[in-house]
Amino acid sequence: MASRGTVYSKRIALLASRIFGDTSSAYPPPKVVRVMSELPEAIKIRDWYPPLEEYSEILATLRQVGLFRDEHADFRDEMDRLRALRGKKKWVKGKRIDYFP
Repeated sequence: MASRGTVYSKRIALLASRIFGDTSSAYPPPKVVRVMSELPEAIKIRDWYPPLEEYSEILATLRQVGLFRDEHADFRDEMDRLRALRGKKKWVKGKRIDYFP
């Protein structure tokens, strides 16, 4: 079909190559040439996520010493203390409670 070289056959061949993914261009786009010719950039972002475990340990240590105040942890401790005063036990998952001993 493309052997005769008519305009129609060239357009059909181009359309067929676009449909079936066989497109070829004589030259690559200039942006692609520019980007590929440059050296790769250095890694700008390293260790994206902060070390949360270390932060938690440091804050817990500071809280025990008294240099940091965590109001939510203080509230939880107070609720546990009041629960113990009422005679309630801390819930343990999987442990059976005998209501009628």
